[in-house]
Amino acid sequence: MCYEERKVCIQSANTCSRRHFLRLAASGVGTVLVGRGGIARAASGKISVYSALNESTNNAFVEAFKKSVPGINVELLPLAAAGELQTRIRTEKDSPKGDVFIGGSSEFHSPLGTEGLLLPYQSPNAANVDPIYKDADGMWTGWYLGIFGFVLNTDRFVKELKDLKKPASWDDLLNPAWKGHLTLPDPVKTGGGYIYIATQIFRFAAAAMAASPNADQYASAEDKAMEYMKKLHTNIGQYTGTAPQAIQLVGQGQFIGAPNWSHDILTAKSQGQPIDNLNPQPTGFEVGAVSIIKGGPNPEGAKAFVDWVLTKEAGVLNVKLSNRLSVLKDVAPAPGAPTLDSVQLVPYDRPWATNNKTRILKKWQAAIS
Repeated sequence: MCYEERKVCIQSANTCSRRHFLRLAASGVGTVLVGRGGIARAASGKISVYSALNESTNNAFVEAFKKSVPGINVELLPLAAAGELQTRIRTEKDSPKGDVFIGGSSEFHSPLGTEGLLLPYQSPNAANVDPIYKDADGMWTGWYLGIFGFVLNTDRFVKELKDLKKPASWDDLLNPAWKGHLTLPDPVKTGGGYIYIATQIFRFAAAAMAASPNADQYASAEDKAMEYMKKLHTNIGQYTGTAPQAIQLVGQGQFIGAPNWSHDILTAKSQGQPIDNLNPQPTGFEVGAVSIIKGGPNPEGAKAFVDWVLTKEAGVLNVKLSNRLSVLKDVAPAPGAPTLDSVQLVPYDRPWATNNKTRILKKWQAAIS
């Protein structure tokens, strides 16, 4: 869908919402959530939120939402691995128990939409989100951005790998000196692990295009990326079930480093862990998404929750709690956090990464077996 078509869709959604508001105002039913642009929606009851966010963000988010929309209670299912939530939604497809899926990269939300398991919804507040950070059909909306970095245990690095330079590129992690000292989020279970693989594909593809502009940019990039992941595998001591777990293990000193999300690394560092965030380049980034589960118990409550997540209030709170970047241009980044402008990024082809995810993961499993 082109930009102009998306614009029409957004404008149509705003018009429908205003009409809906007038009908609700006349009937006086339910709690009214007023979002940006004076858009409102009636909602009440309880919603079940399937969350891939960390515990501190979950709790603070729920409390802030309940204050903004006092007529809605929230039942939370917190699982840090977005892949597990994706599986749960698929398992419950004949009798959905959840209303909202929040957190995790869009690569976990988009397939659910394709499978007919998400309710299309274009929130009025989504008009403030750049089209590249949301699904054109309203299956999911991005609300934060995460940049891929590297968590380093500074104490162990100085003591045990003092002759090495800190990683400046992802190729530096192939040095045999790292053998057994690295951990990585499992690409099958975590968005971070898969995005790490995709990042390697896209950086090799970019190099191929630079050398030969007429070449098929993905023809050899996949094989080079798999060879890279195979070599990296010899240095990996453990694959973790969640991205935060990898940071925790590095912070505890069980490993010296791990590719991971910069915002989570900075959050752990602020809690006193002996770690630092590096950004080997070129690197990738995620679009953290929120979506509504089709057939859930309370679709109107789910829409109210999505509306609130896309407000500046929620964006500012998320930055404060997690150091993530907001998709809203009027929400400032956290102090010291890397931004899209401050790092060199791979040309991350998100639709391609989403559509080829199952195939790439099988190829990775074969490469390291």
